Amino acid sequence: MFSPPAVCRDEQIRYFTSGAVFLMGALALAAPSGYSLGAALLLIASLLCLPYKRYLLSSEDKLVIITLVGYGALVGVLSMTEIGSKGFDRPSRFLLAVPVLLLILRFPPRLAWLWTGLACGAMGAGGLALWERLFYGVERASGYLHPIQFGNLSMLMGVLCLAGLGWAVVQRRRYAWLILLLVGALFGMLGSLMSGSRGGWIGLPFMGLVLYRGYGRGLAIRLKLVATGLVLVFVATIYFLPQTGVQSRVQAAVNDVSQYVAGEQRDTSLGHRFEMWRGAAHLISERPLFGWGIGGYKNGQSELAEQGVITYAAAKYSHAHNDFIDAWAKRGVLGLVMLLLLYILPIKLFAAGLQSPDLRLRAVAVAGTLLPVAYIDFGLSQTFLAHNSGTTIYAFWLAVLWGSYSAYSRDDLQASKDNK
Repeated sequence: MFSPPAVCRDEQIRYFTSGAVFLMGALALAAPSGYSLGAALLLIASLLCLPYKRYLLSSEDKLVIITLVGYGALVGVLSMTEIGSKGFDRPSRFLLAVPVLLLILRFPPRLAWLWTGLACGAMGAGGLALWERLFYGVERASGYLHPIQFGNLSMLMGVLCLAGLGWAVVQRRRYAWLILLLVGALFGMLGSLMSGSRGGWIGLPFMGLVLYRGYGRGLAIRLKLVATGLVLVFVATIYFLPQTGVQSRVQAAVNDVSQYVAGEQRDTSLGHRFEMWRGAAHLISERPLFGWGIGGYKNGQSELAEQGVITYAAAKYSHAHNDFIDAWAKRGVLGLVMLLLLYILPIKLFAAGLQSPDLRLRAVAVAGTLLPVAYIDFGLSQTFLAHNSGTTIYAFWLAVLWGSYSAYSRDDLQASKDNK
């Protein structure tokens, strides 16, 4: 029998997973491809340790694994048939997240490391965005990504910090933890605002609803009113402060929509999206079951432009700037169903923990619910999973959050049995 590597010893691996999860959050947007480093470390550890450990899986664990494998395999195989091995690059993230999930199920990270990493990462993203706007004078902060990806992921990290507040209030140094997470949430939101990524702002009420379901029902009415007032003051300040650029971006969106509806101008930022959606809808109506594939989609859009159905500017894009429309147009009904399952299944599974009496468990459940809810929002105006950052962060954070939630749930269940 071969002895396991040092990293696979129980007394060492918990520290390793905690440190890697910390890096997943802390470096996500603050360094070039920073979102990949922690994920890569977790993957290496899981592949080294997989042969030496037993993994007892619940039915829910198996559903998450099947969904990750199903989506990754479907998109990967269909992409490879058209564009070769490089088509398997992004979908492979979902397959590679499976061994990481198994590792986390056995050795969940210490939650202090998880929340600290997210707070540091959100502060890094917001600080980088402020630096770009104030010192370089860029119109839209982007960090090391496209402005839309950067802004939406910065917002995601900010709201995940808010999810950690439930965990923070039961810690010995609760006020220090609360301040850290609230500052992280503030900087994450600032990163989004500085990027001018309007699509993410639309989903804030839905993310707020998740936070309310997790924490709001137990709060006193006076505290709810104070919190609501503070949010309204913050939103008003951000909107009317010219330096944020929010007011100009909102007004530009209103102008784009009015011009498009009136038929005056279709080649605007939002007009291009409407045209892409119009073209994709035409393609879906012709092949709703099996889709057109990547090449067929591009050719179809070009033909629609020739016919005057959509503008030539919109036909230049290789995707529909909407994850759901894009999946349906290219991969048919099965592609759309698998994408919906990738988001809806985690929401359903995490929802069971939104009212858990154990606040550390509830915090992870709130974060796990926010992840797909945020991605649904992001995917409405951007093909978010067509980017390495989008696929890597979703796949590996889903593995970390579900693995942690499932592992800590079993610990609580075992502890309650032992106390009987």
